Amino acid sequence: MKVVLDIKDSKADFFMELVNNLGFVKKIEAEKEPTKKQILQELKQAVVELRLIEEGKIKARPAKELLDEL
Repeated sequence: MKVVLDIKDSKADFFMELVNNLGFVKKIEAEKEPTKKQILQELKQAVVELRLIEEGKIKARPAKELLDEL
């Protein structure tokens, strides 16, 4: 059985330690939501790369190649 929980960041470390100490838990995967700052940084980087592609300074990757990686 899998369970998905949404836990406050301030309580996540405590919760992970608690669950890790339970003998019947087989596997724990934690995934943090990106912060607003991280999202903005990635968006800025994407705009910079797009401009470089438009200027011909770097080569764009075909969409099929990108999808094949997924």
